[in-house]
Amino acid sequence: MDDTRLIEPVGLLFGPDARDAVRAGLAHGLAGGPAAFTLARLIGDGAARLVAAGDIPPGWLTALERVTAPLPSAGLPDGPLVMGILNATPDSFSDGGRHEAAADAVRAGMEMVADGAALLDIGGESTRPGAAVVTPGQEWARVAPVLAGLRAEIDRTRIDGADIALSVDTRNAATMSAALALGATVINDVSALAHDPDALAVVVDAACPVVLMHMRGTPQTMARLAHYDDVAVDVTRELAARVASAVAAGIDRRRIIVDPGIGFAKNAAQNAELLSRLPILANLGCRVLLGTSRKRMLGEWSGVARAADRDPGTLVSSLPGLALGNTILRVHNVPAMVQAVRVWQGAWRCDNWDRGERQGRPGMTQG
Repeated sequence: MDDTRLIEPVGLLFGPDARDAVRAGLAHGLAGGPAAFTLARLIGDGAARLVAAGDIPPGWLTALERVTAPLPSAGLPDGPLVMGILNATPDSFSDGGRHEAAADAVRAGMEMVADGAALLDIGGESTRPGAAVVTPGQEWARVAPVLAGLRAEIDRTRIDGADIALSVDTRNAATMSAALALGATVINDVSALAHDPDALAVVVDAACPVVLMHMRGTPQTMARLAHYDDVAVDVTRELAARVASAVAAGIDRRRIIVDPGIGFAKNAAQNAELLSRLPILANLGCRVLLGTSRKRMLGEWSGVARAADRDPGTLVSSLPGLALGNTILRVHNVPAMVQAVRVWQGAWRCDNWDRGERQGRPGMTQG
């Protein structure tokens, strides 16, 4: 972002209603996606104020252009994508130990691909609250055989001719470098490249897509840091700072994906607030990754104690991300999420108006 002003899109419409409202000058298209907003919350240095879409003052034009511009693809296919979670760990909160054997992990990953996953995210270190720290060497020993096996299987089978992206979920530069050399194409860092001082250089050299997630502290300390003035605004601005650091280091902004970090340094109430206000992330001008899958707050809201039984809650909490168009949904249950995305698109009729119209906006007012 080039200034501190944020426009939070409010009053969303979808599909034909969004198209018609933009054409009538009653709404702005949101981030080139299937939604348009009829109201806007203007957030600057003073108190936020809510205005109609047609009443956004000229001084907010830069911010308006930012939230209406189509989000870049980050080098991946356009449109909503489902990312399958593949934990090669003994202690992840939902499926720890299930894929600890490399052959089991490869088999599970290929099932996800067959079920419609466009990306697979391979992790060798649990980042659940309070998780034990592992060394980069331990992490790589878990990840390497899974990544190699998946790369070989994907290259051999090419299911439906798709080029499946392999992502590695790591904070460590050594793991990033080795993974990229072995065939990974995306780096997913929960620390937003802040944990390892060598990580920025690895991603710069690779020129690969990179996910920068919002988190405060570490998995061991983050629960003590969940204090915000306004969680949606604070997360957006803190992510903006990480994006700016990455760009300053030489990472192409168009390759950056941002993740609001649901469940990381946030309590259940803060997660709910952030999920209800996801369109504010359009201010960052980056593709969004959303990961709510089976997380603790879903259990708190639903009363479902067992993480593996929270897939219905995962679907409901993931779908709001689709308003931003190119969102990547990171989940354990791939076929359920793929089906939910297709039903959402069909029910809201979100594929039947031209992407070029979606950046339209009504006239600016004075003041």
